[in-house]
Amino acid sequence: MRYNAASMDNVKVTPAVLYCRVSSTRQKTEGSGLDSQEHRCRAYAAAHGYDVEAVFPDDVSGGGDFMNRPGMVALLSYLDAQRGKEYVVIFDDLKRFARDTVFHIKLRQAFAARKARVECLNFKFEDTPEGRFTETIFAAQGELEREQNRRQVLQKMQARIEKGYYVFCAPVGYRYAQSKEHGKILVRDEPAASIVQEALEGYASGRFASQTEVRRFLESRPEMMRGKRGSELRSTFVTEILTRPTYAGYIEAPRWKISLRKGHHAPLISLETYTRNQERLAGRAMAPTRKDINLDFPLRGFVACDDCGRPMTSCWSKGRKQHYAYYLCDTRGCLSKGKSVSQAKIESGAEDILKAMQPTRGLVAVATAMFRDIWQMRLSQAKDGRKLLTSQIKEIDSQIESLLDRIVEASSASVVGAYEKRIEKLERDKLVLAEKASQSVPPQGRLEEVIEHALAFLSNPWTIYEKGSFSLKRTVLKLVFAEPLRYNRSEGYRTAETTFPFKVLADFYHNRCEMVEPRGIEPLTSSLRTTRSPN
Repeated sequence: MRYNAASMDNVKVTPAVLYCRVSSTRQKTEGSGLDSQEHRCRAYAAAHGYDVEAVFPDDVSGGGDFMNRPGMVALLSYLDAQRGKEYVVIFDDLKRFARDTVFHIKLRQAFAARKARVECLNFKFEDTPEGRFTETIFAAQGELEREQNRRQVLQKMQARIEKGYYVFCAPVGYRYAQSKEHGKILVRDEPAASIVQEALEGYASGRFASQTEVRRFLESRPEMMRGKRGSELRSTFVTEILTRPTYAGYIEAPRWKISLRKGHHAPLISLETYTRNQERLAGRAMAPTRKDINLDFPLRGFVACDDCGRPMTSCWSKGRKQHYAYYLCDTRGCLSKGKSVSQAKIESGAEDILKAMQPTRGLVAVATAMFRDIWQMRLSQAKDGRKLLTSQIKEIDSQIESLLDRIVEASSASVVGAYEKRIEKLERDKLVLAEKASQSVPPQGRLEEVIEHALAFLSNPWTIYEKGSFSLKRTVLKLVFAEPLRYNRSEGYRTAETTFPFKVLADFYHNRCEMVEPRGIEPLTSSLRTTRSPN
């Protein structure tokens, strides 16, 4: 491009600033939009004898409002700081100035108030009625293009969602990847995907009693805290994860009236697990546990006072030279209220109980055989259950068809709305049942995987407890003990009430299972009154 430069002899040099803008960071990093704009504007300034003092780039759109652009705000602040100097503001194209008619006029007024002249490489500003009219038309055209582009983008996003594709920012645990079949699609982002999956399944199963415990579990994993400010996650972070159907392989967009539907991306959890989490969230609120106490006392809530049966609390007591850890009963009216027991005594006793729960090889073999028998029984039940689920799905389909017929005949908008809500609920129920039916019968090889993990836990829960994190220790205690351990200050721990697997193994160990006598379990015939036949 060539410019007809005026003679610079005996002419005062005019100061100038350049403004360059692209609509997104991607255009900045992948293209040369800002560099090419700056090059063109510098050539224009040199041709007209302007002295370029500063360049103000922007890589955000601002939605039409120039005050939402950091570069434009910095430019106006620069002009405010240089009072008394009349600048020329140079930019590449009228669309880079403002793509909104109202904000275009306001920005022109802002520059006029600072005595700054605006010049554009592709448009000539004229301070005449005809020039201002033409300028307004071009600004309105830019606004029209921006609104049309926005509408096209939203329409494409809605169409992708309706076809089962997620289009928003990738949730934690996912990232976008290019696929030949699906285009841009969500895929697992490890190790965050496995961590989020463990958190969601743990909350559904009761491993994590509250959202606070889920948050602590996530905070304990360095992979989840990478790039986060501070050492704690936002209070709403866990809620957002628990309420996203995306993790169950489903998507929805209520603001666009797009109902829940199956997505093409791989799920982290089942829809049943997601539904169970929603039911837990909709239930009564659980008081958050005290983070300053629980992390120091893993047995808090799992040890009960033998006098009153209520769970013991814990605390730190300050001595002359250091702090001492204690467990104590704080129940009003209890004989042991306020009488503390050292942390070492409480926790070492519980550890001894866990160490003693190590069955012999013979018992492990018995447990393996029991697992196989139970597995075959459950497999038969699962097949019957799948048939039942299939019939329930057919029943829901018939209900939906009946409601659709009623909608056609209904004349009231409120009645139609009620029918549509009912259909939406039935569609959700149908999705849950369909997923249950598809997963009700376990695949081949699942048995060995289940047995391996189960036996690893049953053979030595103490090893898992000793090496595990705070959350894993709490899980081990829940799986081993059916009720809190009762502790007596003078006699120590009472007999532990263990869960069913450990109770069965203990019965085998103590030979409490007896063989039935050959005569059977029926009472002897001699003890019954009989009537001899006359024949």
